[in-house]
Amino acid sequence: MGGFLDAYTFLTRGGVFANAQTGNMVLFGVGLSERNLNKALSYFIPVLSFFIGIIIAEVIKTKYKNQANFHWRQLVVLLECIALVVVAFIPESGNLEANAIISFVCSLQVEAFRRFHGNPYATTMCTGNLRSATENLYHYRNNGDKTALHKSLQYFAIIGIFIFGGGIGAMITKMTGFSAVLCPAAVLVGVILLMTKEEL
Repeated sequence: MGGFLDAYTFLTRGGVFANAQTGNMVLFGVGLSERNLNKALSYFIPVLSFFIGIIIAEVIKTKYKNQANFHWRQLVVLLECIALVVVAFIPESGNLEANAIISFVCSLQVEAFRRFHGNPYATTMCTGNLRSATENLYHYRNNGDKTALHKSLQYFAIIGIFIFGGGIGAMITKMTGFSAVLCPAAVLVGVILLMTKEEL
Protein backbone atom coordinates (compact mmCIF):
# COMPACT_ATOMS: atom_id res chain seq x y z
CA MET A 1 0.00 0.00 0.00
CA GLY A 2 2.86 2.37 0.76
CA GLY A 3 4.18 2.41 -2.79
CA PHE A 4 0.69 2.97 -4.18
CA LEU A 5 0.01 5.94 -1.89
CA ASP A 6 3.37 7.55 -2.64
CA ALA A 7 2.66 7.31 -6.38
CA TYR A 8 -0.82 8.72 -5.79
CA THR A 9 0.30 11.75 -3.80
CA PHE A 10 3.21 12.41 -6.15
CA LEU A 11 1.02 12.37 -9.27
CA THR A 12 -2.16 14.02 -7.98
CA ARG A 13 -1.42 15.85 -4.74
CA GLY A 14 1.32 18.33 -5.54
CA GLY A 15 4.32 16.11 -6.25
CA VAL A 16 4.93 15.07 -2.64
CA PHE A 17 5.61 11.77 -0.90
CA ALA A 18 3.30 11.41 2.08
CA ASN A 19 4.64 8.20 3.63
CA ALA A 20 7.99 9.09 5.21
CA GLN A 21 8.33 12.32 7.17
CA THR A 22 12.08 12.97 6.88
CA GLY A 23 11.67 15.09 3.76
CA ASN A 24 8.81 17.03 5.32
CA MET A 25 10.95 17.81 8.37
CA VAL A 26 13.79 19.07 6.16
CA LEU A 27 11.42 21.22 4.09
CA PHE A 28 9.80 22.52 7.27
CA GLY A 29 13.25 23.70 8.34
CA VAL A 30 13.85 25.24 4.91
CA GLY A 31 10.56 27.12 5.15
CA LEU A 32 11.48 28.47 8.57
CA SER A 33 14.92 29.53 7.33
CA GLU A 34 13.25 31.43 4.50
CA ARG A 35 10.80 32.99 6.97
CA ASN A 36 8.01 31.58 4.83
CA LEU A 37 5.54 30.45 7.47
CA ASN A 38 2.94 29.25 4.97
CA LYS A 39 5.49 27.01 3.28
CA ALA A 40 6.78 25.76 6.63
CA LEU A 41 3.25 25.04 7.83
CA SER A 42 2.43 23.06 4.69
CA TYR A 43 5.23 20.63 5.57
CA PHE A 44 4.62 20.66 9.32
CA ILE A 45 0.97 19.59 9.08
CA PRO A 46 1.73 16.13 7.58
CA VAL A 47 4.34 15.57 10.30
CA LEU A 48 1.78 16.51 12.95
CA SER A 49 -0.76 14.17 11.32
CA PHE A 50 1.78 11.35 11.42
CA PHE A 51 2.41 12.10 15.11
CA ILE A 52 -1.32 12.01 15.89
CA GLY A 53 -1.76 8.77 13.96
CA ILE A 54 0.90 7.00 16.03
CA ILE A 55 -0.82 8.09 19.24
CA ILE A 56 -4.25 6.98 18.01
CA ALA A 57 -2.90 3.57 16.95
CA GLU A 58 -1.40 3.12 20.41
CA VAL A 59 -4.63 4.23 22.11
CA ILE A 60 -6.59 1.67 20.07
CA LYS A 61 -4.03 -1.03 20.89
CA THR A 62 -4.07 -0.24 24.61
CA LYS A 63 -7.85 -0.13 24.82
CA TYR A 64 -8.72 -3.13 22.66
CA LYS A 65 -5.72 -5.49 22.68
CA ASN A 66 -7.51 -7.91 25.02
CA GLN A 67 -10.83 -7.75 23.17
CA ALA A 68 -12.12 -11.25 22.48
CA ASN A 69 -14.50 -10.47 19.60
CA PHE A 70 -12.03 -8.76 17.27
CA HIS A 71 -8.37 -7.83 16.91
CA TRP A 72 -7.37 -4.24 17.64
CA ARG A 73 -5.63 -4.04 14.27
CA GLN A 74 -9.01 -4.46 12.57
CA LEU A 75 -10.08 -1.12 14.04
CA VAL A 76 -6.87 0.50 12.81
CA VAL A 77 -7.37 -0.86 9.29
CA LEU A 78 -11.03 0.25 9.31
CA LEU A 79 -9.94 3.76 10.28
CA GLU A 80 -7.37 3.74 7.46
CA CYS A 81 -10.05 2.65 4.99
CA ILE A 82 -12.48 5.40 6.02
CA ALA A 83 -9.74 8.03 5.82
CA LEU A 84 -8.74 6.99 2.28
CA VAL A 85 -12.36 7.13 1.11
CA VAL A 86 -12.53 10.70 2.44
CA VAL A 87 -9.35 11.60 0.51
CA ALA A 88 -10.94 10.41 -2.75
CA PHE A 89 -13.50 13.21 -2.51
CA ILE A 90 -11.10 16.04 -1.63
CA PRO A 91 -10.53 18.35 -4.64
CA GLU A 92 -7.14 19.61 -5.79
CA SER A 93 -7.59 22.78 -3.75
CA GLY A 94 -7.46 20.58 -0.65
CA ASN A 95 -4.15 18.87 -1.41
CA LEU A 96 -2.68 19.95 1.92
CA GLU A 97 -5.54 18.30 3.79
CA ALA A 98 -5.41 15.21 1.57
CA ASN A 99 -1.68 14.75 2.13
CA ALA A 100 -2.13 15.23 5.86
CA ILE A 101 -4.80 12.51 5.95
CA ILE A 102 -2.61 10.13 3.96
CA SER A 103 0.29 10.81 6.33
CA PHE A 104 -2.13 9.95 9.14
CA VAL A 105 -3.07 6.69 7.39
CA CYS A 106 0.58 5.78 6.88
CA SER A 107 1.36 6.36 10.55
CA LEU A 108 -1.48 4.04 11.55
CA GLN A 109 -0.14 1.42 9.15
CA VAL A 110 3.49 1.65 10.22
CA GLU A 111 2.61 1.54 13.91
CA ALA A 112 0.11 -1.33 13.73
CA PHE A 113 2.11 -3.60 11.42
CA ARG A 114 5.72 -3.62 12.56
CA ARG A 115 6.81 -7.24 12.16
CA PHE A 116 6.79 -9.87 9.43
CA HIS A 117 7.55 -13.45 10.50
CA GLY A 118 9.08 -12.04 13.68
CA ASN A 119 11.35 -9.55 11.89
CA PRO A 120 10.90 -5.78 12.21
CA TYR A 121 9.98 -4.04 8.95
CA ALA A 122 8.26 -0.92 7.64
CA THR A 123 5.18 -1.12 5.42
CA THR A 124 5.22 2.46 4.14
CA MET A 125 8.91 3.17 3.50
CA CYS A 126 11.92 1.19 2.32
CA THR A 127 15.13 2.68 3.71
CA GLY A 128 15.15 0.54 6.86
CA ASN A 129 14.06 -2.53 4.89
CA LEU A 130 16.92 -2.01 2.43
CA ARG A 131 19.39 -1.69 5.29
CA SER A 132 18.13 -4.91 6.89
CA ALA A 133 18.13 -6.77 3.58
CA THR A 134 21.70 -5.74 2.81
CA GLU A 135 22.95 -6.42 6.35
CA ASN A 136 21.51 -9.94 6.36
CA LEU A 137 22.85 -10.62 2.86
CA TYR A 138 26.31 -9.63 4.06
CA HIS A 139 26.05 -12.00 7.05
CA TYR A 140 25.06 -14.82 4.72
CA ARG A 141 27.98 -14.14 2.39
CA ASN A 142 30.41 -13.72 5.26
CA ASN A 143 29.27 -16.51 7.59
CA GLY A 144 27.15 -18.79 5.41
CA ASP A 145 24.20 -18.13 7.72
CA LYS A 146 21.15 -19.45 5.85
CA THR A 147 18.79 -17.83 8.34
CA ALA A 148 20.29 -14.47 7.42
CA LEU A 149 19.77 -15.28 3.72
CA HIS A 150 16.13 -16.11 4.39
CA LYS A 151 15.65 -12.82 6.23
CA SER A 152 17.40 -10.92 3.45
CA LEU A 153 15.14 -12.44 0.81
CA GLN A 154 12.07 -11.55 2.89
CA TYR A 155 13.16 -7.92 3.07
CA PHE A 156 13.94 -7.79 -0.65
CA ALA A 157 10.50 -9.30 -1.33
CA ILE A 158 8.88 -6.54 0.75
CA ILE A 159 10.86 -3.92 -1.19
CA GLY A 160 9.78 -5.54 -4.46
CA ILE A 161 6.14 -5.41 -3.40
CA PHE A 162 6.57 -1.73 -2.50
CA ILE A 163 8.01 -0.98 -5.96
CA PHE A 164 5.24 -3.02 -7.62
CA GLY A 165 2.66 -1.06 -5.62
CA GLY A 166 4.21 2.18 -6.82
CA GLY A 167 3.99 1.05 -10.44
CA ILE A 168 0.39 -0.13 -10.13
CA GLY A 169 -0.47 3.03 -8.21
CA ALA A 170 0.98 5.21 -10.97
CA MET A 171 -0.97 3.41 -13.70
CA ILE A 172 -4.29 3.49 -11.85
CA THR A 173 -3.79 7.10 -10.75
CA LYS A 174 -3.11 8.22 -14.32
CA MET A 175 -6.31 6.50 -15.42
CA THR A 176 -8.66 7.51 -12.60
CA GLY A 177 -7.15 10.56 -10.90
CA PHE A 178 -8.18 11.41 -7.34
CA SER A 179 -10.47 8.38 -7.04
CA ALA A 180 -7.48 6.01 -7.46
CA VAL A 181 -7.07 6.06 -3.69
CA LEU A 182 -10.24 3.97 -3.45
CA CYS A 183 -8.20 0.98 -4.67
CA PRO A 184 -6.05 0.67 -1.54
CA ALA A 185 -9.20 1.36 0.48
CA ALA A 186 -10.80 -1.68 -1.18
CA VAL A 187 -7.71 -3.75 -0.43
CA LEU A 188 -7.99 -2.75 3.22
CA VAL A 189 -11.60 -3.97 3.27
CA GLY A 190 -10.25 -7.33 2.09
CA VAL A 191 -7.65 -7.24 4.87
CA ILE A 192 -10.38 -6.65 7.46
CA LEU A 193 -12.38 -9.59 6.10
CA LEU A 194 -9.33 -11.86 6.18
CA MET A 195 -8.55 -10.83 9.73
CA THR A 196 -12.18 -11.46 10.69
CA LYS A 197 -12.01 -14.95 9.17
CA GLU A 198 -8.83 -15.67 11.13
CA GLU A 199 -10.50 -14.51 14.34
CA LEU A 200 -13.40 -16.88 13.68
